[in-house]
Amino acid sequence: MSTYKELDIYIDGACSGNPGDASIGIVFSHGEEPVKNISKYIGSQTNNIAEYTALVVALQEANAMKIKSVRIYSDSELLCRQMNGAYKVKNENLKNLYDQAQVLRRGFENFSLYQIPREKNKGADKLARLAIKKNSHPK
Repeated sequence: MSTYKELDIYIDGACSGNPGDASIGIVFSHGEEPVKNISKYIGSQTNNIAEYTALVVALQEANAMKIKSVRIYSDSELLCRQMNGAYKVKNENLKNLYDQAQVLRRGFENFSLYQIPREKNKGADKLARLAIKKNSHPK
């Protein structure tokens, strides 16, 4: 399906309220070349659930694209530290998504996850916020 063997993937979760309307934004790129974007509303969730959902969806999509090597970039300190083993996952709702992500990551020859400053994650953030905007209903 894909002509790429490796991708850079920027992920973000957004919430309007916490919990509240939540969404994910994912930017797939090969160097500077954009490959694919995902902007998806996920209902009422916490921000951390949105961050993890973005990771799981990104890994599922990269797997479906037959990508061998992924470099994931996220501005979520919690997600990065938990996935890289520095923090334990105590929240049961996150544990499920964490476990899914750990299984999915093993499907790649190379997997790396980096925490980046928020200002370096503008593309994924914009996609996540757009999905909330499109799906939120006036109260």
